[in-house]
Amino acid sequence: MNIKNSVIAYQEAVKHIPGGVNSPVRAFNSVGGNPLFIKKANGSKIIDIDNNEYVDYVGSWGPMILGHAHPDVVEALHQTAMNGTSYGAPTVIETEMANLICQLIPSIERVRMVNSGTEATMSALRLARGYTQRDLVIKFEGCYHGHGDSFLIKAGSGALTFGTPNSPGVTKGTASDTLTAVYNDLDSVLSLFSQYKDQIAAVILEPVTGNMGVIKPTEQFIHGLRKACTDNGTLLIFDEVMTGFRVARGGAQELLDITPDLTTLGKIIGGGLPVGAYGGKKEIMDMLAPNGPVYQAGTLSGNPMAMAAGLTTLKIVNEIDGFYEQLEEKAAFLAEGIQKNLEALNFPGVINRVGSMFTLFFTKETEVNNFSDVMKCDTDLFAQYFKLGLENGIYTAPSQFEAGFVSIAHSQEDLQKTIDKSYDAFKQLLALNDSL
Repeated sequence: MNIKNSVIAYQEAVKHIPGGVNSPVRAFNSVGGNPLFIKKANGSKIIDIDNNEYVDYVGSWGPMILGHAHPDVVEALHQTAMNGTSYGAPTVIETEMANLICQLIPSIERVRMVNSGTEATMSALRLARGYTQRDLVIKFEGCYHGHGDSFLIKAGSGALTFGTPNSPGVTKGTASDTLTAVYNDLDSVLSLFSQYKDQIAAVILEPVTGNMGVIKPTEQFIHGLRKACTDNGTLLIFDEVMTGFRVARGGAQELLDITPDLTTLGKIIGGGLPVGAYGGKKEIMDMLAPNGPVYQAGTLSGNPMAMAAGLTTLKIVNEIDGFYEQLEEKAAFLAEGIQKNLEALNFPGVINRVGSMFTLFFTKETEVNNFSDVMKCDTDLFAQYFKLGLENGIYTAPSQFEAGFVSIAHSQEDLQKTIDKSYDAFKQLLALNDSL
């Protein structure tokens, strides 16, 4: 693997961009080495500027459920751009998108489009506080909801990767309004409700986590959370920016059979373009301006390009018979293959999967169910595995604390290659690390 041009590109980038990247987790700080600069992508593959080809399991961090450069999405973008890229005025396609989202996710009766997942979660939280007339919010250790001040308390994703889950610049007042509980530990939540009775506006969580790796909630935890919120007049917010239309047609809430009060979306609904959305019950959403007193606005919200790409993607996903069954079959084949490799070589690792999201945790634990379990992972071992993956044409997230994504474009050949290369990598790592 030759990455000469990527090295030169990175050296130039750091002169003008903090850390050389526009989102921290893109840097290779936690795995060492030089980030790859991507030239193009198609289907399940990405190609860097040195013409190295990789099977891609990042998928732009989740949106590319159809694979890269799907011809129908590209055509929709082309046709839309011919008529102009943004008007700052209503368009019919925004209503089409809202209507389809409401059809596919029954808990959403009305939805507001924004420009990013961070904007969606920030806005949902403001709305929850405005609706309940309360200030406090509960989040969970290791869950990441974007870089809004209220969420950078014991956060996941890049904050966790870089060891700075509590960011400077977040005021003490903001931090004091954010209460932190333990994922999959209902008692930690009930204790906060008891301590801060009638003060908690919302509980927000990734219903299936992806930002500290993939972890599924226990049935007791997630159903208990719904009951606790109802009993205390607190809104339950599902951050489905990652899981929405990814783990099931109706998102994680369909999979878990839970109805949240508010849901945030992103990634897939933009088909690879910048996008976000939040929605829920009419009575809550109608608190937003211009109907109500809670203000939120955005110049490019619902812009035609993002709506065209997202609507085309959702229509394809919705109209293909057995789409999610096919996706499930592909992801299960991959995860089960890697699991067999772990067992065959007695290699210390756990692979968690929900739908087409998965994470391989490098740990001697037998299960990974919460933030504490995640923090026991061997990040040095992960870094070695990551580099072996690149050398063998497999591109995964450059962090132990992220999800991987399977797309409908991944072929049996792609998946088998990944399984075979994982076996080879495990064997090499066992030979290189006496402690294993």
